[in-house]
Amino acid sequence: MILKGKSAIVTGSTSGIGLAMAKAFAAEGASVTINGFGDSAAIEQERAELERVSGTRARYDGADLMDPAAIVRLVEACHAETGGPDIVVNNAGMQHVAPIEDFPVEQYDRIIALNMSAAWHMARAVVPLMRARKWGRIISTASAHSLIASPNKSAYIMAKHGIAGMTKAVALEVATSGITANCISPGYVWTPLVENQIPDTMRARGLTRDQVMNDVLLAAQPTKRFVTPEEIAALALFLCREEARSITGANLSADGGWTAQ
Repeated sequence: MILKGKSAIVTGSTSGIGLAMAKAFAAEGASVTINGFGDSAAIEQERAELERVSGTRARYDGADLMDPAAIVRLVEACHAETGGPDIVVNNAGMQHVAPIEDFPVEQYDRIIALNMSAAWHMARAVVPLMRARKWGRIISTASAHSLIASPNKSAYIMAKHGIAGMTKAVALEVATSGITANCISPGYVWTPLVENQIPDTMRARGLTRDQVMNDVLLAAQPTKRFVTPEEIAALALFLCREEARSITGANLSADGGWTAQ
């Protein structure tokens, strides 16, 4: 187990990509703190399973990542109860699809706060702890939209470009501290975040559900299939290995060839 003795925080991990990452880390012996919203019984079931698989403590923390003070408390609680955190994955996110002239200001503020600012506050909180241990992995889930743009997603694209920039800056600051900072940029992954934006895209573009699936989402990916959460989790796990210690400041595409075009 390559992560035995390590402690990880994965935000937005009660479903989708984040949960797949938490499972991958637990399978390698990490103590995992999951975070997010959802049915309390289902979350407890996932937490208990992570604990069973890892053979060590697994925690759930319902911190609201739009509150910077809550992020600090999340990190402090993880440190007090399980040590570390040695690994942090900034994965929590949300989406809203609308033309910029119709984009609700409150939705813009929420997307920037959760998709981008929360990752900055998390990095600020964990870097001193990682420096003290001379080891750390900061991984952020970006998006193909950290590299390119699509219409009607201005706030999301701003946030994901910001994640890519922050990753580079933090990587340079911690380069001699045994810490790496990287982001992973998936294409369309079949998760609740993607599924939930289909109705908005249908309304914004006047399309049917099948047209959105095939002519908007998968049209961008030459492989013509959705990326799986498990594929993204496997890449995140590799970044935690010692063999990946020279990979830092990178934006790693896993998008079915989308950004190769």
